[in-house]
Amino acid sequence: MTATVIDGKAFAAKVRGQVADHVARLKEAHGVTPGLAVVLVGEDPASQVYVRSKGKMTVEVGMKSVEHKLDADTSEADLLAVVKSLNEDPEIHGILVQLPLPGHLNEDLVINSIDPAKDVDGFHISNVGLLGTGQKSMVPCTPLGCLMMLRDHHGSLSGLNAVVIGRSNIVGKPMAQLLLGDSCTVTIAHSRTKDIQDVVRAADVVVAAVGRPEMVTGEWIKPGATVIDVGINRIDAPEKGEGKTRLVGDCHYDSCAEVAGAITPVPGGVGPMTIACLLANTVTACCRANGLAEPEGLTA
Repeated sequence: MTATVIDGKAFAAKVRGQVADHVARLKEAHGVTPGLAVVLVGEDPASQVYVRSKGKMTVEVGMKSVEHKLDADTSEADLLAVVKSLNEDPEIHGILVQLPLPGHLNEDLVINSIDPAKDVDGFHISNVGLLGTGQKSMVPCTPLGCLMMLRDHHGSLSGLNAVVIGRSNIVGKPMAQLLLGDSCTVTIAHSRTKDIQDVVRAADVVVAAVGRPEMVTGEWIKPGATVIDVGINRIDAPEKGEGKTRLVGDCHYDSCAEVAGAITPVPGGVGPMTIACLLANTVTACCRANGLAEPEGLTA
């Protein structure tokens, strides 16, 4: 068996197109332009690249993009003041504080200072609670992207056995909640799970989000299962030359692809969906703020 490749790059482009269409309708019919503000503290290179990409794609879909770049030694009070000003700005519908923050800043305090209605990352404790109780919330972008791809591939997920490998607040836990919401039978596996290979092998859907390169091999996968690989790990690649590296997921792609029915590659799978879903969440937040119909197919 050779797995169908779930092309996250192409799917993300489709989602961005849907977002752009909805933004155009909001402008034309209601005179409203969704606005996304990103706050970056410090000079972390990966965060800088990510923020630039977010800003570029925000503009490409027709939304307003605002960036606040603060020094690494910015005080907590000054950062909270920036967030407060964005909370109060009616032209800003989505606020994202880029993580990780410098060590002297309390990430939980900062994230929970964001207006929950503008928390397009879905990390505010209120949104976590709403998601956990099956109520309308802002949903974390990466799990939302995974859910969209699974729905697109399977249609209905009802009754499927799903295993989420990883229990982080950012991916593992919200992913499990979303799958429960779509009537899957869900197991969360983690570092203390006994006989983890057997647990994973029983799954129709496997979402790997553990942060260990190529941990999941084809022997773990049930024939025909769908594998969503959230992991992004950089490992040495001596075959490319001294000092070279390459990106791999939490799954050993070649062996899993021989057994699975469908699989996301790394790179080019889940990664592109994260920013696409950030844009989708911003449009959703804008619609909710203005009492307008939410975009179909772009929410959980």
